[in-house]
Amino acid sequence: MTSFASFAKEGAPLDLGAVSKRLIRRYLSHLYEEKASVRTVLRRLSALRSFYKYAMREKLVLENPLEEIDSPKKEKKLPVSITYSQVEHLFNQPDISDYLGFRDRVIMELFYSSGLRLSELAGLNRRDFDRKNRILNIFGKGKKQRQAPITETAADWLHRYLTHEERTEQDAHAIFLNKWGKRLSPRSIDRNFAAYLKSSGLSERITPHTIRHTIATHWLEKGMDLKTIQMLLGHTSLSTTTIYTHVSPHLKREVYDKTHPRAK
Repeated sequence: MTSFASFAKEGAPLDLGAVSKRLIRRYLSHLYEEKASVRTVLRRLSALRSFYKYAMREKLVLENPLEEIDSPKKEKKLPVSITYSQVEHLFNQPDISDYLGFRDRVIMELFYSSGLRLSELAGLNRRDFDRKNRILNIFGKGKKQRQAPITETAADWLHRYLTHEERTEQDAHAIFLNKWGKRLSPRSIDRNFAAYLKSSGLSERITPHTIRHTIATHWLEKGMDLKTIQMLLGHTSLSTTTIYTHVSPHLKREVYDKTHPRAK
């Protein structure tokens, strides 16, 4: 509200009743000219809306100038993904001759195999792993359950980890354990991932969730349909999955070449 008052009064006391829709729009234009982010604009508008609701309730003004003012749409941040060669480089960072390094490599394999969320991976139990059919039973957001197929490679890594001679269990149910044999927390996985990321020399923007975005992008580039990707990732809405169509320049070029009558 302070920002708007400074803009509107121009040296004179602010008259609440004289504030018009036109003045509000001029203020929004001013914010855009000042390179304010959409988030900042939304925050300023929210403050104004709250104030004028109060002013209307207290009968300080007769009309609410915000009623016909539309809020700008939030900026959609495109998910970050990496190339397959970068995936391989990152996965080569753990020392698999070491038990904990072996565990961390298995974690990476599962992230890329199935596009699991960090919390989903940390919450995996032994009973959730169907070795014969290469299936993981996942409990995702909102306690929704889904089945996630995994590759033969990932299933083999996971089986070898579960039968590793150095595995010590304080938790008989959890798949991924810390060095004391208790369930490995999402925070610990994130911290270990950051250490491997630093040693890899890759961008600091990469997180475990980046691997989820990466496999979704790679699936799409290989021809998997959006509905299947939605099911595998556990997205409630297809619109959430559709964002991956904006990520890959290779996919855009391929679609263009296939559909344009004069592309060849």
